[in-house]
Amino acid sequence: MRTSLNVVLAVCATALSTSGAFAADLITVPTSASVAEIPIHQDTGFDWSGFYAGLYAGVQNSPAGGMQYGAGVMAGVNAQFDFYLLGTEVAVEGISGGNTNTSYGQLLARAGLVISDNVLVYAAGGYGIDLGVPEESDALLGGGVEVAVTDNVSMRAQYLHGFPIDGGNPKDQFTVGAAFHF
Repeated sequence: MRTSLNVVLAVCATALSTSGAFAADLITVPTSASVAEIPIHQDTGFDWSGFYAGLYAGVQNSPAGGMQYGAGVMAGVNAQFDFYLLGTEVAVEGISGGNTNTSYGQLLARAGLVISDNVLVYAAGGYGIDLGVPEESDALLGGGVEVAVTDNVSMRAQYLHGFPIDGGNPKDQFTVGAAFHF
């Protein structure tokens, strides 16, 4: 009799456990969209494309002028293609120190790589001209790094070397600045 009771309990336990699995299979939750259609938010990072304007300050060193300090304004436009960037910029800077006070204008082309959501590394090249007397012009070559700190503001550090074209002497320029992106 004891064996019969054990067999009956085993059969009941098996029947109860399998019937629960079948009941759970019948419960479904209807949805209006498939998994492929559910949107997933992806942060696209900083958009470097568009116009920008800003301020900068820096130092310039040359054999004839010595160490000079300056501040200026810049404006430009960028176009970002995936993680590549192309841009152009114009800047005007007032320079003082050493043995002269003058102003200096620059026209630069920029090409860079967006290495993370908010960091840009770029090379720059262009033309620079001393707007005072004596007239000097330079071919500029250098580069920099720019970091987006908010949705519209970036900070940057840039180095340019000036190769003399007319008059003047070689220049090394290091600047730091901030730009507002429109």
